Amino acid sequence: MAKSITLKNLPDALHARLAAAAKRHRRSLNNEAIVCLEAGLGTANPSVEGQLARIRALRESLGPQSFDPDEIDAFKREGRP
Repeated sequence: MAKSITLKNLPDALHARLAAAAKRHRRSLNNEAIVCLEAGLGTANPSVEGQLARIRALRESLGPQSFDPDEIDAFKREGRP
């Protein structure tokens, strides 16, 4: 079960750096703090191999698909002036 984190009494310089990183990565301040903690503790993102295995499993679960590039372009332009 996930636990909450509260950021209190951060030095101004650290808060500014964390806020800048959060903005750059489009994350909340708390999420950015969690990412930084995970990276610092060595438990950051799963391995590339693990991510690729999950992606390949998802692709296989979708079954064979055939997409027409013209149809995709039509869908992208649908509703645009």
